[in-house]
Amino acid sequence: MTDAATNPPFVAIACGGTGGHLFPGIAVAEELKKRGCKIALLISPKEIDQQAVKSAKDFQIFTLPAVGLQNRNYFSFALSFWKSLRAAKNIFKTQKPDAVLAMGGFTSAPPILAARKFGAKTFLHESNTIPGRANRFLARFVDEAFIGFPEAESRLRAKKVSVTGTPVRPQFQPRDAATCRTALGLDPNLPTILVVGGSQGASGLNHMILSALPLLAQKKWQWLHLTGANDFEKVKAAYAANNLKAVVKPFLAEMDLALGAATACVSRSGASSLAEIAAMRLPSLLIPFPAAADNHQFFNALAFEKTGAAKLLEQKDSTPEKVAAILIELVENDLARSEIQNALAQWHQPKAAEQIAENILSAITQQRDKTARAKSKTCSCGHAHGSAKHAH
Repeated sequence: MTDAATNPPFVAIACGGTGGHLFPGIAVAEELKKRGCKIALLISPKEIDQQAVKSAKDFQIFTLPAVGLQNRNYFSFALSFWKSLRAAKNIFKTQKPDAVLAMGGFTSAPPILAARKFGAKTFLHESNTIPGRANRFLARFVDEAFIGFPEAESRLRAKKVSVTGTPVRPQFQPRDAATCRTALGLDPNLPTILVVGGSQGASGLNHMILSALPLLAQKKWQWLHLTGANDFEKVKAAYAANNLKAVVKPFLAEMDLALGAATACVSRSGASSLAEIAAMRLPSLLIPFPAAADNHQFFNALAFEKTGAAKLLEQKDSTPEKVAAILIELVENDLARSEIQNALAQWHQPKAAEQIAENILSAITQQRDKTARAKSKTCSCGHAHGSAKHAH
């Protein structure tokens, strides 16, 4: 890089709103940090964001006053959008960014629009098969869009699109199950079912599993169930009532431990969760969140199911018997497990974060070189070389 030693590139990453935006953003931030960049993470006021960034000590953290569009409250959304845009401009006035990367969701648009005023290179990452509203809007404004699923390309009107996969943090790789189970207070030797509804929890998914528990009560299994805040007491009581060995938590930050401990997983199908499941080669039953925008979780799960990388069951079609039968297959059928694990390999892009970081740095280098060349063509008196006024 032209002057990276004395003037390290400053990259802002807008990645708040859900764990699915935040954690891939942190993975890219870590790669850029390794390459000598200064990093700012722009997040939302939501509790998931505030908790997750406590461990991100190497980065500047800025909270934008952003809220998503809820219940068609356009006035509240517009007001928070304007406040976020103003906040982003103020951050960039203090430190001019070389590049801004948006990871999707309602924190994305204001920083990208603000960055354009400062001449920064702009990027977005879309992790889902069906791009979200924010990214569909932003695509026309950015220099390059990175996508997790090839299917997303035709739905984004961007100048340049690169299929990178969705970044996962480096700790997501196959682990010793017994060690992970022991760390979580589980029996190291028992088959373990992980149930996780995403960073928000998932009442519909929790209910499905609880209704299937009586059919599985005779199995010598144990459960790790991450409930979300609202259902914690109810779920804990249900395992006790069925006399099942279970660790029940509202939320767990160390998802690498949870996935590493599991024999099989029941999960929503947000793109970031799927990328982590693929990285860990974990046989899973995917239950798409039915209210997800544009039903994108269904299409994410369908892409996995079509390639044999997971089992898909829609919430509206589920019965306790179906859930129990699929879980028994995922835990006890060694051939089915092996086929799923082999199919998951194609969905893991271990260099996704590196590729995104390298593309961003390449664009910054080109921009800096272009600026340096323009300056060198102008002599100290302020006239361009070759102009009529210029004569030594």
